[in-house]
Parts: sequence; C-alpha cells; structure tokens
Amino acid sequence: MSLAGVSSTLWRERELLELLLFKLEEEQLVLASGRTRWLSRATKEVEMVLEEVRRAELLRAVQVDAAGVELGLGSGPSLRELAEAADEPWKTLLLEHRQAFLTATAEIQAMAEANRDLLTSGFRAAREALLSLGDGAETYTASGAPAAAGRFSRLVDEAM
Repeated sequence: MSLAGVSSTLWRERELLELLLFKLEEEQLVLASGRTRWLSRATKEVEMVLEEVRRAELLRAVQVDAAGVELGLGSGPSLRELAEAADEPWKTLLLEHRQAFLTATAEIQAMAEANRDLLTSGFRAAREALLSLGDGAETYTASGAPAAAGRFSRLVDEAM
C-alpha cells in the first residue's frame, strides 16, 4: 500500500524540518554574536536545507495523490483527510505526522521571524553608525522624517 511510502517520506520531511530549525538557530547565534564573518555561510546552509525540504514536499505531494486515489479521495487530499480515510495503524501515524508538522512549522516561523528582527536591527545600527561618520549625516526630526544634520566635529575612538 502506498501509505508506507507516504509515511516514509513524512519521516524524512520531519527530519529535514528539524535540521532547518537547527540551521536557523545557528544563523540566529551568528547574528546575535555580532560576528558576521559566518553569516553568509549560515544563510547558505539554511537555503540548502530549504531546497531539500522543497524536494521532499514534491515527492510527498505525488505520493499523497496516489494514496488519495487508492483510498477513493481523489488527488490532492490533505494529510488529515488521508488519515481519516485510512485504517489503523496508518490513521494514528498520519495524524501524529500532521501534529508534528504543525509544531515544527510554528517553531520555524518563530525562529525565522526572530532572525529577521536581528537582521533588521543590525542593519539599522550599521547604517546609523556609517551615517554618523559621513558629512551631512542623516538624523531624524521629531515626526520621524529624515533630516540632514549640520557639520560638526566627531571624535572617533580608534581602539574600537
């Protein structure tokens, strides 16, 4: 029965999602440390895992379509629909996979959002530092609009 193939692919996808979460956490640690030397490598590793996830999702979609047809659901059933149409032990196993995917997806979304926040704040800090060193550095008015600052002396600590 094709449910065995579906389950095997779902296990592989779960492993890939766990790896993706790990790579996102690595990326976050690099961002939080402020040591950006490894940031491009960490980001590339996240992208590589995402590509593997996409491949696994494609394989799963093909297998789920075949299993759906076998169970009389037609093509494109959801994992829940597939589980509800399946006999035990497949029903329980597919529902467990579904719950694991929901949990992993929530964790990945939270980690990705935290990484975006770190990237944004790092970009802003770097931009403001660079602008403060140039002539006519931008500043902001009370309303939040950018405004050019006048020329003034700057003291730069070369020990930094």
